[in-house]
Amino acid sequence: MAAPKNSNKGAMTDEHKQALALGREQGRAVRNYLEALEANRPKRGRKRTPESIAKRLADIETKIAGADPLTRLQLSQERIDLQAELETKSQGVDLGALEKDFIAAAGEYSRRKGISYAAWREAGVDPAVLKKAGIGRAAG
Repeated sequence: MAAPKNSNKGAMTDEHKQALALGREQGRAVRNYLEALEANRPKRGRKRTPESIAKRLADIETKIAGADPLTRLQLSQERIDLQAELETKSQGVDLGALEKDFIAAAGEYSRRKGISYAAWREAGVDPAVLKKAGIGRAAG
């Protein structure tokens, strides 16, 4: 036997809709900032400049014609990877704008989701940014 239906189940107040929209906006700001941090995290080893990438691409072009099939395959993949890296370097990311949005959203987001200072630090967020967002070491 089915339980009686709740007649006001589908009704949502404007306040509830605004709270949901705010939550989505805060989540988006946090996600965008964390993704940008991840994408721009320093890699191990020597840093490649656009000039060194271009030089390696030219080197690959000269080697690829006379290479055996397996080496040609590997050089082709390296060329694709280097072209993608060069494209990424030329685009750049405006961390300043993302950081500003993160600072505006992170404090309330952190309290609502129960995210600690230590978790933010493990995610790579700088202590100064957390301080600006109102997230202290005792937060949690």
